[in-house]
Amino acid sequence: MALTGTYVPSSAQWVRDQVAEYEATNGEKAGTLRDTGYPIVVITSVGSSSGNLRKNPVMRVERDGSYLAVASKGGGPDDPAWADNFRKHPEVDLQDKAEKHTYRVRELEGEERADWWQHAVDTWPTYASYQEKTDRLIPLFLLERA
Repeated sequence: MALTGTYVPSSAQWVRDQVAEYEATNGEKAGTLRDTGYPIVVITSVGSSSGNLRKNPVMRVERDGSYLAVASKGGGPDDPAWADNFRKHPEVDLQDKAEKHTYRVRELEGEERADWWQHAVDTWPTYASYQEKTDRLIPLFLLERA
């Protein structure tokens, strides 16, 4: 994987625990979103302000080798911190079980966004309710192999 630097774990204990167990077992354990059975991937990004490495479990939304990171934050009023990381440093590492690669990131708009949004909702229907809970348009980031 290409990113180097100091890893600073999340302030959220459940995120730290899930990332650690996922990485230690190549996703054989902690490979689903808590209590849902839906698969996740772990994305490593560079912090937009700190420059430190950050790791986040994100729903696995994949199509034809590209992944979608949905910045839903559960339908909260603002974007998750990692969205700013992606905007400032549009290269990330993604681990999908034992597969680890570097990806270029770009934020989607227009018809391409609409197409990927539908795929995200088809993959994990809860995204639709998240969009209903917030006034912001949930950002979508496409991750394509570097």
